[in-house]
Amino acid sequence: MRAITVRKPGGPEALEWTEVPDPVAGPGEVVLDVAASAVNRADLLQRQGNYPPPPGASDIIGLECSGRVAALGEGVTGWTVGDEVCALLAGGGYAEKVAVPAAQLLPLPSGVDLVTAGGLPEVACTVWSNVVAAGRLSAGETFLVQGGSSGIGTHAIQVAKALGARVAATAGTPERLERCRELGADIVIDYHDDVPAALKEATDGRGADVILDNMGAKGFAANLSALATDGRLLIIGMQGGTKAEFDIGKLLRKRGSVTAMGLRGRPVDGPNGKGAVVAGVREQVWPLLADGRVRPIVHASVPMPDAAQGHAQLEAGGVVGKILLTLP
Repeated sequence: MRAITVRKPGGPEALEWTEVPDPVAGPGEVVLDVAASAVNRADLLQRQGNYPPPPGASDIIGLECSGRVAALGEGVTGWTVGDEVCALLAGGGYAEKVAVPAAQLLPLPSGVDLVTAGGLPEVACTVWSNVVAAGRLSAGETFLVQGGSSGIGTHAIQVAKALGARVAATAGTPERLERCRELGADIVIDYHDDVPAALKEATDGRGADVILDNMGAKGFAANLSALATDGRLLIIGMQGGTKAEFDIGKLLRKRGSVTAMGLRGRPVDGPNGKGAVVAGVREQVWPLLADGRVRPIVHASVPMPDAAQGHAQLEAGGVVGKILLTLP
């Protein structure tokens, strides 16, 4: 088969479409003929040599895909050759074929085509495991997503709105702020402004009950200020660095909690494993896609051999939703 490989870490030009060995389905796994994958921020870090795959995972980039089941490993039940599916991956999505644990497969949501589904598993599993499972967002609460026009952000806005929350989102331009509003955000804030002050003004001084943040250190102090009493701050990225100082007293006074959760390195099995996350998404998020309350947001589709173009687009900024990498 052919796949995108990285001969030497670097810029988008480091991505090459080359011949590699076909994957084989081990016990509990299936092999998929890939129809589409998608570009995630983590993919850019891996290309640069800053985010190696977890032990045992494919070193081919790609954290999600859609495709058709081509082969079943020993012990796999519930799936048959030819099934159209999408999958959460620890790696390997930028390829014509990929092996994946059967527990990480999802059927296509009703009304979503095979190619578009290639950009759903990573955002759906990230948002569900953080905002719903860990963050316990409930109807009537205020939810703030930092970077509302991103792939994660566009999905999180819709899921939170479907759950009955009041949704606030940040973005960097009037155009992207308007896209957030179109997706259901009740409050939109330019992240160049004083976000905590703007949020408190819009919420009568309360702030956000749940905050989803991908910046890490750079945004920590502001997120703590924006957090409501008994609020939950969920950190899923480090785009703004890894080390921050904060006022523990302020966190104590707010009875706040801070949770940092990764998805890629989790085991397949166990109560917090990827299999459990995928099962939760299938039960709670897929119905929202089926009835139209949540829809995939695709910025652009790029042929997979031209993955460098997709990486360059994401790095340049201005992307709203997901960039798909497609195969014929």
